[in-house]
Amino acid sequence: MNEAVSPATIVTWGGFVLAFIFGAVANKTNFCTMGAISDVVNMDHWGRMRMWLLSIAVAIIGTNLLFYFGLIDLSKSVYQRPTITWLSMLLGGFLFGIGMTISAGCVNKNLVRLGGGSMRSLVVLVFMAISAYMTLKGLFGQLRASFLDPVAIDLASFGLATQGLPLMLAKLGGLPEKTALLGTLATVSVCLLLFVFKDKRFRDNHSHVFGAIALGLLIVAAWYLTGHLGHGENPDTLETVYFATNTRTLESMSFVAPTAYSLELLMLWTDKTLHVTFGISTVMGVVAGSFAYAVSTRQFRWEGFASLEDLRTQLVGAVLMGFGGVTAIGCTIGQGLSGISTLALGSFVALAGIISGAVVTMKWQQR
Repeated sequence: MNEAVSPATIVTWGGFVLAFIFGAVANKTNFCTMGAISDVVNMDHWGRMRMWLLSIAVAIIGTNLLFYFGLIDLSKSVYQRPTITWLSMLLGGFLFGIGMTISAGCVNKNLVRLGGGSMRSLVVLVFMAISAYMTLKGLFGQLRASFLDPVAIDLASFGLATQGLPLMLAKLGGLPEKTALLGTLATVSVCLLLFVFKDKRFRDNHSHVFGAIALGLLIVAAWYLTGHLGHGENPDTLETVYFATNTRTLESMSFVAPTAYSLELLMLWTDKTLHVTFGISTVMGVVAGSFAYAVSTRQFRWEGFASLEDLRTQLVGAVLMGFGGVTAIGCTIGQGLSGISTLALGSFVALAGIISGAVVTMKWQQR
């Protein structure tokens, strides 16, 4: 009889498939967080912003229902740790917002563009990965660990095991945790959905509506993949672990640190301690999905830098995205979809920083 497929294999290949769909949908619908913010700031057009918010709403609903029914344990995720490194998240998010604006797109957008033939995005992603790796384990990491991360709020001192908003409301209101979870979930999701669908033009844009729903469901599916299917007993140590994730716990889509780990794997390929993880497979999947869509629709085009000034600006943005994304524990997808889907307070802080950095930069560019 054939041996059963290992959980690590399921997680890595499953991550690739989910990211493949993510990349194809993002390319088809022109999904871009920076673009959504730019549309609002520069043209007062909310179409792509509503698409992003609908993805958030779907991700929040699906993720927390998985948690409610005990299929995943969000308290184990990096977003739910009881220590809120608010300065790192706010400053990191702000710098990431600046970086993605002057680079004309976040990490996800650059992965999608790479699949469509953009060599400019390849250069941006390499420099972003170097900066991110330096922030994880190198020179920038010393700055982050010594000066930014220590400025934090320890919720454990207030009797809170996580930084999830439902748990905080349960503590403040004396409610059962599951009741607080359902109440928070209903309030947040209804408010988002009402705002999203009140606009008739958006309701009639079926591409954006179904694209947003698909992207939100992919975030949910990734949580289920790593948090349920990838959760089990390690046959070597007999410990219960999360297989094939860089954080050694359940993960969903996030692209800054995984791009850095992808570069590390390529440079140290013969190091047998390194393996393809869920994050690495999702990076490859987004590029592959975008490439497949671009080729199938004859939209694949080679693209380079417009000028030396363009190159210089893009590289500065790439470095800021690498440092900011790791410091904020996520990007517009890592915090803006995956983190927010857990209803973690820190994710809202990081997202506020990202949006603020982008808006300030756009206003400066206008002047």
